[in-house]
Amino acid sequence: MYYRKMGKIPHKRHTMFKKDDGTLFREQVMGTKGFSGTQSILYHHHLPTSVTKTEYLGSYRPEFEEDGAVRHRHFMTDGVEKKGDALKSREYLLGNSDLLIGTAYVTEGMKNFYRNGDGDEVLYIHFGTGKVETMFGTITYGEGDYVVIPIGTIYRVVPDEDTKMLIVESFSQITTPRRYRNEYGQLLEHSPFCERDLRGPERLETFEEKGEFEVILKSRGALHSHILDHHPFDVVGWDGYLYPWVFNIGDFEPITGRVHQPPPVHQTFEGHNFVVCSFVPRLYDYHPEAIPAPYNHSNVNSDELLYYVEGNFMSRKGIKKGSITLHPSGIPHGPHPGTTEASIGKKETLELAVMIDTFKPLKIVKQAKNVEDEKYMFTWT
Repeated sequence: MYYRKMGKIPHKRHTMFKKDDGTLFREQVMGTKGFSGTQSILYHHHLPTSVTKTEYLGSYRPEFEEDGAVRHRHFMTDGVEKKGDALKSREYLLGNSDLLIGTAYVTEGMKNFYRNGDGDEVLYIHFGTGKVETMFGTITYGEGDYVVIPIGTIYRVVPDEDTKMLIVESFSQITTPRRYRNEYGQLLEHSPFCERDLRGPERLETFEEKGEFEVILKSRGALHSHILDHHPFDVVGWDGYLYPWVFNIGDFEPITGRVHQPPPVHQTFEGHNFVVCSFVPRLYDYHPEAIPAPYNHSNVNSDELLYYVEGNFMSRKGIKKGSITLHPSGIPHGPHPGTTEASIGKKETLELAVMIDTFKPLKIVKQAKNVEDEKYMFTWT
């Protein structure tokens, strides 16, 4: 990320910053990797440590399936019935020790506040509009937005209309791909997107009032209730490199070639032991004998998950909007019968999908069975 500042801040760090009445604003350094990673400094009306009550709410860790035969899986997330606010409507479907993946069908705004103390989050907006209110300021969201929220950020989602999200909860920091950045951190010319495509908070709204405000904290595998004696969005200014930001999938510029390009050209983000890729409308390969459909391949060291957003899904049959397919490591997968031949001579694809490749096997949450297409493994015959 790049340097950004909003609101009022003092000329120097760690110096007195006084209110009109002569009392001090309260400085908070918020950073990663023990002061050696990205960080920001925020200035509060009240002490960010001022909590009047805490309560343990219980584990949020999902229960995974027992081990079974390795096979390709297909989950139709439109069948998930859980609805509500952006926290209560989360339905985890897959995960491992590096991340959790699920969906949320957000039909109401959050009445309390939320902070993930276990890692970063990415909210991919399949459809819907609204805003994400945060301690760094407010972000508006719309269809196709990736909203990246760093660890420790207090926020709440307020939809303007029903919103479907694909959610990635990472236990590590989410960044842009390292190979697309130079030694100074700037995105390079051959990157499929650049800093101009990224949006930070649009406006900083500051609330000074005192009272009881609940923040639901996710930490150490459990949910906790913290009651603050002041509004958590009491920040008058901040600066730094750590803050929530947005990238829209429509601004991803696809990399194409004379023959079929491998999946890494679609990479958009990375975390520890996983990557997130964006498959967007693009021209097909232009070698005169090119086969546009992907070749059969084995994910020897990674599991491949695809979340289908919209389009023609050229290499797959029986896939719907909101489908998730999982092709695990150890066995090959590829286009369904007939789709290779059908792709020859095609000029472009209009598909839109999000791919997550993990370098540890993904486990299936037990509830995912309720929305599974059990026959998917045998659709290549």
